[in-house]
Order: sequence, then C-alpha cells, then structure tokens
Amino acid sequence: MNKVCWPYFDPEFDTLPERIYGPPCRVCIDNESIEGCTVVKVDSLNQQGLLLEVVQILTDMNLQICKSYISSDAGWFMDVFHVRDEHGNKLTDQKVINYIQQAIGRSKGCPPSHNNNSVITMTNKTYSKTLFPLVHHSNEQHTAIEMTGTDRPGLFSEISAALADLHCNIVEAHAWSHNARLACVAYISDQSTDLAIDDPSRLASIEGHLTTVLRATTNPIGSGTNHPDVKTSELLGGEGTMTTVERRLHQLMLSVRDFEAPSSKEMMGRKRMVTIESCEQKKYSIVSIECKDRPRLMFDTVCTLTDMQYVIFHASISSHTGYAFQEYFIRHVDGYALNTASEKERVMKCLEAAIERRVCEGVRLELRAENRVGLLSDITRVLRENGLAVVRADVETHGEKSVNAFYVRDISGNEVDIEYFSKSVKKEMGAIVTVHVNNDTSRRKATTPEHSPLSFGGKLRSRIERLSHAFIQ
Repeated sequence: MNKVCWPYFDPEFDTLPERIYGPPCRVCIDNESIEGCTVVKVDSLNQQGLLLEVVQILTDMNLQICKSYISSDAGWFMDVFHVRDEHGNKLTDQKVINYIQQAIGRSKGCPPSHNNNSVITMTNKTYSKTLFPLVHHSNEQHTAIEMTGTDRPGLFSEISAALADLHCNIVEAHAWSHNARLACVAYISDQSTDLAIDDPSRLASIEGHLTTVLRATTNPIGSGTNHPDVKTSELLGGEGTMTTVERRLHQLMLSVRDFEAPSSKEMMGRKRMVTIESCEQKKYSIVSIECKDRPRLMFDTVCTLTDMQYVIFHASISSHTGYAFQEYFIRHVDGYALNTASEKERVMKCLEAAIERRVCEGVRLELRAENRVGLLSDITRVLRENGLAVVRADVETHGEKSVNAFYVRDISGNEVDIEYFSKSVKKEMGAIVTVHVNNDTSRRKATTPEHSPLSFGGKLRSRIERLSHAFIQ
C-alpha cells in the first residue's frame, strides 16, 4: 500500500500572531493590589467602540467605576478600572468574576450607531430590514416602539392610555424627560395573544394614534422639536440589555436636540460642567468633566462621545468626596481635533445633557402589582390626577408581577405629598404595594470642591506618562 504523505505544518504556526502581537484580548481581575476595590485590567487590540462595550458590560452588572485609566494609542487598547459592587464592596463572587472575564473577552466592538429623527419607530422580529441595530429585545414575542417629542405634564400617561385603548399590553417601557423633550422605548404585545403585533394595518393604526398624542402639545419648543414624519422601521431582533436601551434613549434625545435649553436665561450664572481645551503638541482635544458623582456616569459620557463619532485615545476618571472628575483626550473619527468654537460648544452641551438626562429632581416611587393589561395606564392616570408629572419611568414585567419605578414632581412646584398619594393609589387600585419612596436631590446645587485633581497645569507628556505608569503599577 502506498504511503500517504500529508503536508507538514509547524505546530507553533497557529500561535505565532499571538506571540508576536499578544492575544486579541487579555482580562486580568486583581483583588489584592488595592484595598477596598477590585482592579479590572483589559489589554486588547483596539477598535472604535471597544471602550464603550467594556463600560457597558461593567455597567450592566451595576458595578461602580470609581477610577479608570485608559490608553489606546498605536492600535492597542489598555484600560484599568477600579470597581466595586452596588453595595460598595470588592467583587468576591467567583461567578461574577468569571462572567466579567468571559464577557469582555468576547467583546469585538459595538455596531455602528444610527440617529433618526422620526417621532415613532416600531420594530418587530417578523420584519427583515435592519435600521436600528441597537433596539433589540431578547423576547421574540414583543414589538418595540420608539417615541420622541415635546414633553408636557401627563404625556406619558396619555401614551399608556392610548396603548391600552388599542388593546396592547405594555411589557416593558423606559422613558426620559429632559429640557421639555421626551424619549421613550416601549415593548408591547397583543392583548389577546401575548404575541408580537405583525398586522401592517394595525401597526399603522397604533402609529397614527400615538402620533396624534405626541403632536397634541400646546407649547411647541422651536420648529425642530416636533418632527412631523412618522416612520415604521423593520428590524431583525437580537439580544438586548439595559444599557443598549439606555444608549438608544441617549440617541433619541440627541435627535430632538434636548441639549438646547428651552430658555437661555436658565443658563446664565451656571457653572459649566464640561470644558474643552486644545493640545497642539499631539493634536488632541482635551475634554474635562467635573460634576456630582452618580452611578452609570462614565457610561453616559463615553456613550455620548462614541455616538457623536469621537475617538477616545486617553482618559483618566476618578471620584472624590462625591464629585466625579473625568478627562478625555479625543479626536473626531476623521482624525482631527475640535477646531471651531461652535463644534466645541456643541460637544460641551451634548455632554452636559447626557449627564443631566438620568438625574431627576423629585421623588422616586416604586410600585408593584399583579400584571394586567392597562395597569400602567391606571397608575399613570392616578399620578396625573394627583398633579404629579412623570420625568422618568422604568417599567418591567417579571412573570406575573409588574415593577414600576417613576421619578415624579408636582406640576405646581410644591412638595409631593406621598401620604396623600399613597391613599389615592390604594383607593383607586387596591393591592398595589409601595416598595420604595425616596426624595432625590441629586440635581440640586452642590458645593464645588476647592481643588480638582484633573487640572490642566501639566503638559500632555506628563499626563500620558502618568497614565502609562498606572498600567505598570
């Protein structure tokens, strides 16, 4: 029998690129070096959107990012995060640690973002064309609706009532209100079948009713706020997370230009949270942010810069005495720094809007009840009848239970009478349990610290050296 000869392959050949360039992604989690927090180190080949994807993973796990050093020059991404869990402790659960390593190790950058100026967008897995890859839901039985428009007291209640009248069950909904603009992402199903709605005529009817509700404002803010066009997008479904929904809300708010304050008088005498300086030596624009610290802050700022098509080359983030200090060295994707005063002003306004959108002045109410069609409509109606305006909402369904979290304020500017409201809810709706009531004062004026650790006193070289040393230590 003739001897079969196979071509020879060097067994070391497959690992040659890794030995030359390093592995595509290395994730190291260190619980020993620093007392009080866990250090997550990421080394990877760089690509646009990778930083945001890593921050999304950490944010989805409700981790507090108290410090971070970022460098991504020369095609290589190096990042160090100092994180704590939601209770302020180190990460001790090995399952959580393993998940972080696996999730970041699988990161390949985020899909490109798309802004759209339509008032309403409905998405459904029964369609095939992809327009908004960021609006995904893991359950194929839901239809996703996006809404933007001019906000007014009771608008969220009117939207909920309109969907209930159209025999739609609201499975999940998230809404933000900022600078008199509203953005909302809702997931609905058919009341009778609990399945996604795929009848084109019915989708058109839902679209028409919601458009009427959104356009019925009596105080339009400028000519570009209420967009007259209503479009239905056709989207392949996919897995979604809370941060992808929040990223879409940021994009929707940006599309209706919520960064433009309703009155220029409101900006007078206000200290800027964002400043931008130029670094002529390395052709960077240096974005400095100083504001009150809060959860998910880094996600909001990195998300905004990424979606505005800016590349973050270096960054330093820290938090001291309740204040956050962030510094980003950026260029536009075309390779140029921010050259004009108008471009700098727009970036500053957009970042400030991104910081403010999630922060609500008012009272946080968390209500739970047995889920049923029309529940959200009834709850928001009681809020409206008690003179309360919803400035932010997060509604989710867990099995037979519905969890509704609202940030509300009194329309007349008075203090919210929680006791009276609770009695009204029990009288109107019966067995609804108020799980959490909290006065949120995070938007009130706070004392600015005397010294900021991210001053512009040093030169860029010393800054980069400082970042580089942080990876080695």
